[in-house]
Amino acid sequence: MMTAKPTFILGEFHRLLDDRFRLSIPVEMAQGLGSEGELLLVKERPGALSLWNAAQWHPTRDQDVALIESKLQSGRLAGRLSDVQRWGRLLSTRQRSVQLAQRGRLVVPEGFREFLGVDPGGGVMVVGAALCVEIWHPTSWREHLATEISSFRDLEGDLIESR
Repeated sequence: MMTAKPTFILGEFHRLLDDRFRLSIPVEMAQGLGSEGELLLVKERPGALSLWNAAQWHPTRDQDVALIESKLQSGRLAGRLSDVQRWGRLLSTRQRSVQLAQRGRLVVPEGFREFLGVDPGGGVMVVGAALCVEIWHPTSWREHLATEISSFRDLEGDLIESR
């Protein structure tokens, strides 16, 4: 299976959900996702969703699923069946295939709306996370940013120096 070459997606935009839970993804971000193909909307953490190019997401997910299936079939997870069920439950509800409509509009599906926690007409933050687009409840975004921003330089240095 061929994996799409990642394009860095950067930027921070405030957007509003309309009354039908539609959200306009900025053009440059939609292009970075390769919006002509399949996209996946993924639950990341309460108040945050991510939007991925499926060609980038599927190979890693498929490898993880195959590894867990193999371990289960070989009996290596026999004592952890409840963990396998919990993982399967989360996997079943974590992602959904979506498409961008005209003008880069995304309809946030039911189940994902509640997870995001934004009512129709409410604001969201659309953030480029290098490999995907993230959609945040504004309060969750501010809290996350306040926690993470002080480690930016160390993280950048670590990524640059890693081989």
